[in-house]
Amino acid sequence: QVQLVESGGGLVQAGGSLRLSCSASGLTFSGYTVGWFRQAPGKEREFVAQIRWPGSVTQYADSVKGRFTISRDNAKNTVYLQMSSLKPEDTAVYYCAARPLRLGVDRNEYDYWGQGTQVTVSS
Repeated sequence: QVQLVESGGGLVQAGGSLRLSCSASGLTFSGYTVGWFRQAPGKEREFVAQIRWPGSVTQYADSVKGRFTISRDNAKNTVYLQMSSLKPEDTAVYYCAARPLRLGVDRNEYDYWGQGTQVTVSS
């Protein structure tokens, strides 16, 4: 059974940083694209960033480009989202998701999802 688990969320002041982690069991990230999405209250779940095995190809939403960095640790089968210069509008539940091989920003194309971790940025 595949399970993705996010961690690292919390409350931070504007301008601060957080690092989210996504670890997997029952699935090896090699050969998958792992994406981060977020959902704020009353809004649709939106793409944030993704990274593909192999090659570490990455892609970011314009709203986080230059502030967020996605990376991976092959040995730990874990993907990270380093978030810096956080803004109140970054407040949301953050989800990691996985899909085979190809990059994709459409949440409907992802097969596996974590339960989410709350990120709250105060002004």
